[in-house]
Amino acid sequence: MERKNTTRRDMILTGMLLVLLMIGVALANRYLSSYLVRVLNTACIYVVAAVGYNLINGITGQFSLGPNGFMAIGGYTVAILMLPLAEKEAVYFIYPLMWPFNSFSFPPSMFVVALFAGGVMAALAALVIGIPTLRLRGDYLAIATFGFGEIIFIIANNWISLTNGALGIKGIPQYTNLWWTAGLAFATVYFVKSLVNSSYGRAMKAIRENEVAAAAMGVDLLRNKLLAFVLSGFLAGVAGGLFVTLISTVSPTLFTFAMTFNLLIIIVLGGLGSITGATITAVIFAFLQEILREVEAPMTIGPWHLPGIPGMRMVVFSALLVALMIFYRRGLFGRWEISWQQVISWLKRERIQHE
Repeated sequence: MERKNTTRRDMILTGMLLVLLMIGVALANRYLSSYLVRVLNTACIYVVAAVGYNLINGITGQFSLGPNGFMAIGGYTVAILMLPLAEKEAVYFIYPLMWPFNSFSFPPSMFVVALFAGGVMAALAALVIGIPTLRLRGDYLAIATFGFGEIIFIIANNWISLTNGALGIKGIPQYTNLWWTAGLAFATVYFVKSLVNSSYGRAMKAIRENEVAAAAMGVDLLRNKLLAFVLSGFLAGVAGGLFVTLISTVSPTLFTFAMTFNLLIIIVLGGLGSITGATITAVIFAFLQEILREVEAPMTIGPWHLPGIPGMRMVVFSALLVALMIFYRRGLFGRWEISWQQVISWLKRERIQHE
């Protein structure tokens, strides 16, 4: 009975949090500049991708390096489905877009369908890749999934009748807004947290801790690894779709290994296996990316003039990652997760102290 009451309480509090999030989105759209809203959109997209990536790398303990490939699949799927017919004729001027995509385009009302399709295509790719590669472990799995991302990059460059090659696809309608990104970020965190607290999540954690012991206890290793991998691919595909309809363009260079490196920094800094850590660090990372643009700009310090160095942001992030591995090997949050019980206990302690 007590457990049932706790579950009901948590659902009510989660609903209240969702209402507060909606109010926050409305206020942000009304009072913040378009620049800050764009950064918030990027932060929420990182939350979707990073929490999904953490499911396979942190929760299940499988070293995958392929989320950029899944994001590319989702991004191109959404771009091709949502690009208006007139734009398709203008963009694909070297080779016409292949049938049947050259004969239809989704209306704005079907944006959610396009996002779902992008996630499904990425999930199908994860299923096809995961069946053979998830029998590997450690570095071997990392190399195999890294190779998948490179294959997608090569396909995007050379399948011109579908992806328009290196020119990419421009003129994509900007359907992504803060309602979509914040809503999907909230849904992603809620879904993954619920999954992790279920029997499937406990099986994934058992695999992370000791595969031999998990198998001896009756855990189906391949099935549970595949479930985490496919769900991670689906969320990466959705994040890719949101990203391309935010910046209104997609090209092969948008989803290189640098995107995977960004997500890897996020989940390692936050703590492998911590949904809370991945969520908070994703938001911090998005804002740091913008703040550190100054590092890449030319600077004048007294008599010295320092030229701008492209890529210095990644040098700073890499240095942070190295420092973290030396001093905080489990990340900022380790495997700690925030819960409503902890929040209530903290509020009670604060009230007692003030009395």
